[in-house]
Amino acid sequence: MKLATGIVKPCTLQLPNHLMGSHKSSSNNFMSFKITNSWSPKGKISSACGQSLVSKATKLRDKWMEFQGVKNWEGLLDPLDDGLRDEILRYGEFVEAAYRCFDFDTSSPGYATSLYGKESMLTHCGLGKTGYKVTKSLHATCGVHLPSWADDRVPSWVSTRSSWIGYVAVCNDKNEIARLGRRDVVIAYRGTATCMEWLENLRATLTCLPSDMAGKRETLPHQHNNVDSIYDHKKTTDCDTMVQSGFLSLYTSSSGTRPSLQDSIRDEINKILQKYADEPLSITVTGHSLGAALATLTAHDITTTFKHAPLVTVVSFGGPRVGNKNFQRELEKSGTKVLRIVNSDDPITRVPGFVLKDKKSTQVDVQTEAGLSNWLWRRVEDTQFVYAEIGKELRVSSRDCPDLINGNVAACHDLKTYLHLVDSFVSSNCSENRAEEEKQILCG
Repeated sequence: MKLATGIVKPCTLQLPNHLMGSHKSSSNNFMSFKITNSWSPKGKISSACGQSLVSKATKLRDKWMEFQGVKNWEGLLDPLDDGLRDEILRYGEFVEAAYRCFDFDTSSPGYATSLYGKESMLTHCGLGKTGYKVTKSLHATCGVHLPSWADDRVPSWVSTRSSWIGYVAVCNDKNEIARLGRRDVVIAYRGTATCMEWLENLRATLTCLPSDMAGKRETLPHQHNNVDSIYDHKKTTDCDTMVQSGFLSLYTSSSGTRPSLQDSIRDEINKILQKYADEPLSITVTGHSLGAALATLTAHDITTTFKHAPLVTVVSFGGPRVGNKNFQRELEKSGTKVLRIVNSDDPITRVPGFVLKDKKSTQVDVQTEAGLSNWLWRRVEDTQFVYAEIGKELRVSSRDCPDLINGNVAACHDLKTYLHLVDSFVSSNCSENRAEEEKQILCG
């Protein structure tokens, strides 16, 4: 994949009208979902802010652990390392493939399923030559039930509880494994697409994390010694560690015909870890919007379920908040690495709930904190709406792209917007001179 190097490039976009997924409104249906054309990288331009950012290319296989966050991306984000940029965009295309595979047509018998089978899925999405093979299709089930009176009053697609949400793919190409420096496993999730998923998004209160996701391990005797995974299905809870109710529901709920997303992930990862136990391995969980939240829960579940899990990394685009401060600590303790790509102009990244500044590490904000006594501070922290930002953040802005300065919420949240902005981003210190640099590049 040949992508941007150097300074910000001219940014020209044609964006669909959609929010937390790729869809368009239709006069024939309440919602008619449709994927739009893929984004296209702009090419390479060198030098930025008076100095060149082009350096001798370092082979990916020598730096892959750094790109996966083993050192928390220290020195790689600002300015953005070109090798890391390529990796972020590469994983972004796996997420876009999840959108492309989804059947958004509410009049179709296959609505909310995958348009393609596992064997041809990546080929149909333009990723057939990446060296990855899909090993598992993933489905999420909403825990919300519509009232019985709604059965005869709403179309069947409105009440669809289980839907195709993404896939697991494993790199099987020897040349690509050599280039990457390891065998990579990708778990990719799309964003919100169905009405029932929207209902889960609105369940914004925090709820206790089940103890089987809180690191309490139990080794099964039949499992490989190097895997040591556990399935502690005692549904006790850890009420210090809390996550958003709707996201957890989508991850753990099952139906009569579908296992939960959690069980599907655990079964598939268990097989993969046993099969490739004797070689370097990484697991990258990536998603957009709702998919970003599910990616975070999935990564945490893997690292707390499998004692000897390899490096597990989240690369998320436009994700909402997921859990509280204790959840943040649990992620860090488990070794889960999270890189959040955030558009400053995307409001989805600032919901649900609110975040209180850490009084021990930050200066007190006069407007929001000066009037709070210690007692009140503790009471506020105990509410079910106080979230925490997790992982490392790569912050971009639609304002750095001339075509998006007046963009609406849907445009700012669109996955293709994120990919264009990452492709164009150099560093936070370059934004003031970008327009003039672009003009000079275009006009000579």
